[in-house]
Amino acid sequence: RYDDLKNMLDQNKDFLKLEAMKRIIGMIAKGKNASSLFPAVVKNVACKNIEVKKLVYVYLERYAEEQQDLALLSISTFQRGLKDHNQLIRASALRVLSSIRVPIIVPIMMLAIKDGMTDMSPFVRKTAAHAIPKLYSLDPDQKESLIEIIDKLLSDRTTLVAGSVVMAYQEVCPERVDLVHRHFRKLCNLLVDVDEWGQIAILSMLTRYARTQFTDPNKYIFLIPFYVEYDSFDDKPFYEEESSSDSDEEKIKEKLPKYVMDPDHRLLLKCSKPLLQSRNSAVVMAVAQLYYHLGPRQEVSVVAKALVRLLRGRREVQAVVLQNIASMTLMRKGIFEAFLKSFYVRSTDPTHIRVMKLEVLTNLATESNISIILREFQTYVRSSDKQFVAHTIQAIARCATNIEEVTDTCLAGLVSLLSNRDEAVVAESIVVIKKLLQMNPSQHCDIIKHMARLVDNIQVPMAKASILWLIGEYSEFVPKIAPDVLRKAVKHFPSQENIVKLQIINLAAKLFITNQRQTKLLAQYVLQLGKYDQSYDIRDRSRFIRHLIMPSSELANGQIHKHAKKILLAPKPAPVLESPFKGSRDAYQLGSLSHAINAEANGYQKLPDFPETQPDPSVRTVEPVTTDRRRPGRTARSKPPKKKSFYSDEDSSEESESGSSSSGSEDSESDSGDSSYSESESGISDSDKVKKKTVTPALAAASDISSDNKFHFIKHPLMMAYSTGQTNKSGYTTLDSEESSGESGSSSSEEESSEEEVKPPPKRQTKRKKETVNLLDLDDFSPPSVSPSKSSTSLLTPMLASDLQGLSLGGANHVEMAGTSSGKSYELLHRVTGGGLSAKYRYPRSPCIYSDTMITVELEFTNSSDSPIQNIHIGEKKLQAGLKVHDFAEIDAIEPGSSKTSTMGIDFCDTTQPLVFDICTKSRKFNVSVKIPVGELVKPVSMAQTEFLNQQGILSGMNENKGKVNVPETIQSSINKKVMEIVNVCIVPSTQSNIHRLVYVLYAGKTAHGGSVLLLSIDLSESGEAKLIVNCDKMVIGSMVFKQVKEALT
Repeated sequence: RYDDLKNMLDQNKDFLKLEAMKRIIGMIAKGKNASSLFPAVVKNVACKNIEVKKLVYVYLERYAEEQQDLALLSISTFQRGLKDHNQLIRASALRVLSSIRVPIIVPIMMLAIKDGMTDMSPFVRKTAAHAIPKLYSLDPDQKESLIEIIDKLLSDRTTLVAGSVVMAYQEVCPERVDLVHRHFRKLCNLLVDVDEWGQIAILSMLTRYARTQFTDPNKYIFLIPFYVEYDSFDDKPFYEEESSSDSDEEKIKEKLPKYVMDPDHRLLLKCSKPLLQSRNSAVVMAVAQLYYHLGPRQEVSVVAKALVRLLRGRREVQAVVLQNIASMTLMRKGIFEAFLKSFYVRSTDPTHIRVMKLEVLTNLATESNISIILREFQTYVRSSDKQFVAHTIQAIARCATNIEEVTDTCLAGLVSLLSNRDEAVVAESIVVIKKLLQMNPSQHCDIIKHMARLVDNIQVPMAKASILWLIGEYSEFVPKIAPDVLRKAVKHFPSQENIVKLQIINLAAKLFITNQRQTKLLAQYVLQLGKYDQSYDIRDRSRFIRHLIMPSSELANGQIHKHAKKILLAPKPAPVLESPFKGSRDAYQLGSLSHAINAEANGYQKLPDFPETQPDPSVRTVEPVTTDRRRPGRTARSKPPKKKSFYSDEDSSEESESGSSSSGSEDSESDSGDSSYSESESGISDSDKVKKKTVTPALAAASDISSDNKFHFIKHPLMMAYSTGQTNKSGYTTLDSEESSGESGSSSSEEESSEEEVKPPPKRQTKRKKETVNLLDLDDFSPPSVSPSKSSTSLLTPMLASDLQGLSLGGANHVEMAGTSSGKSYELLHRVTGGGLSAKYRYPRSPCIYSDTMITVELEFTNSSDSPIQNIHIGEKKLQAGLKVHDFAEIDAIEPGSSKTSTMGIDFCDTTQPLVFDICTKSRKFNVSVKIPVGELVKPVSMAQTEFLNQQGILSGMNENKGKVNVPETIQSSINKKVMEIVNVCIVPSTQSNIHRLVYVLYAGKTAHGGSVLLLSIDLSESGEAKLIVNCDKMVIGSMVFKQVKEALT
């Protein structure tokens, strides 16, 4: 068997081995057993062909645990694979090694995991995290060493690794809460970017963590009387009369302690909220259970719409979601009241989905909507699905018991079902009516009589037993009918079911006590029949009842038979019809397997209770890492004030960047402002304070003109200079040098440029500053050299154009004006990998000539070899869903030492997924990928301020990212440049001003593919604290832009 595959694997030709491995993997995918091929496959683990090696590792991952002895023979090859240059091979070798379940290789696995933990590839680190639980299950004694590895991996900021290491943490040491403290805020902020299954693991872990570190947000709600709404505590009366009438509420408010949510608690809720729009139903369910178990009662309603959306999915998803919704509606039915119609039963729903929807509708029933629900139930009773009809009748009974106003209506409707042709419907109605009649039997004698007439026709044992019980329990209301019912029942006693026989015996005993004259002989006959019945339950009951109501002469003097009436006819409480979800299912965590099966599953961990007092929140505070940008051996030197009086701000910008550090808010703030973090600047000397107040001539002139204008424009050096319309070139140059000195860490370069700029002509000065910026971009690693071929255009020119575009210039194309390139290039192909051919790419931000939805990408090819490279063109492309590419024109040849540029157009579909393709030459091909920063997905768009504010109002809520940033003084003068480098937007003209404002800038753009508007606003106060707001319909793009701009401004 499989001899042909074995022969192909023994050949020396790689294409035969590759074909054989493809067929073997195909067999495995179809579920066929290919374990007999293990010896033939494992020999090829050392194959040099990368494609064959990948498939061999895939096979070994499947069968290494079954064929452990043979796998051990190749363990040295696996160890060599751990050092392979290909990350996929390294990861596969580690995965196979961890699949060999032999205790003797535990030390080798531990070393492999430690090497994988420090690997440069995040994919290998992710695989190392997956191997940790495998090693722990093989040797639990390694727990302490594995905890150290988990602690280090938790510090990894790569989104690919985060979910896997959290999963390993939950498997190995879920009780070690101290490991999570330092990484709590990082994990919250990474939630949106982690893969879907990683999001589920992180949400589950953070839910358990939050239950141990934060207090219950609903702790004091249960102390409030039912007639006072908790939300009303935050509302102040508008009129004085209201305050006097609401005195009770005020007294309660004074007595109850005020709950203040921890900022980290708020951060967790805010960061998880965007995931409600995830396409993965498990992620949405994880967020819903987090809000249910951790959120304030008034905020849990945000999950309702997302859960209702999941009801449009597959049946399996619907069943799980409805189970969780049914549990939620028991405690908080108000969450889903607005979506009542979403739970109506459809004709295509299977029975188990129908039953779950019935459960939800019954839980949502209130006095206001009961008429709608009962009308819906009337339709369901006519269904052909008997099981569904039975559950509907039970649901009607529950509505009748829960809402007293409709009890009689429901009872009348159930009685009308007694005339139904379907016996199952009649039987279920009788069982339910029996429970309802126990509430007030004296008012429903007619119903009891009507049911007594049906006893001969009913064949369902439970229904017949219910009628007999009712007649026996309330025989005083039907004294003439009860003996006759007993007479008919006795006739068929031997052929009845056990449950019916028991109720006939009970009926005979009760009638013997209340009407002995008419029923004594019948009772004796029934008890005699029961004495010899096949069921021991019937025999025992008959003998017990006989001695209780008809004691023998020896027991006549006993006391028990005197209390027979009290025993058999004792008043019985009406049964409480409760939801099957109430009780044991509430004890399990929402969304867990134990909750779904209503039993504790293997490995289930009970959700911890909230602490009475909150633990120390400072354990989650991580000190920011300060970096000194000065080169070794350099010290900060203060510049002579006489020589640099005109450029005093330049000095302060360098000193503040090299000598002090101020960090803004560490985490995103909540909309309500509960989780705002701010750190005050420290180490500001008196000289620095003097420098802050120094006013340049350009700034003074601009402020004078601004004060005389009707509209007061923004009081920031850049914006003041532009808005005045003055042509003060000195002022512009001053501002540009300020930015340059803020970015540079080299004091020598600054002195050099400053000495030459004391009194130069304006044009010469601007050109010199452009050269200075080019030098500073080299980060002082080597002596800079300026290429004569470079353009000498002033750096201020594109910035000035982008800042001035907001002013309404007639007929100007603002979109093209704002497209200024960030100048950053990325390596596409290294000269070593490309055999002398290297390639770089950049985004020039110019309009794409191929399509409006495409992004222009400029490619630069350089030949570093000794011979010409010919026929450079694009080969095979691996396009993700939706990506479109316009190839660059084929390059005939590049001579040695020369370069050529070309452009291509790419439609990224508003995503950051890379474009993978082959660059081919005449003799070789190279696999490369083009990655796009999120800011390059945006195109600038001209917009008026009123339109900007309208769009900002539309894109509020979940489409808004808001936070506060402490902007250092060195960056305040270059905010525009920082923003433009990150995202391709243009400035919106603004007329808003305030005496407490230093900068108020609005930016607008739209995504290239979908045209979704992106709005960005920065409001910088004189204290140095800026309010940053990013609005975008594409939440992922908005969140990423917000994070990058926030980091740039700090």
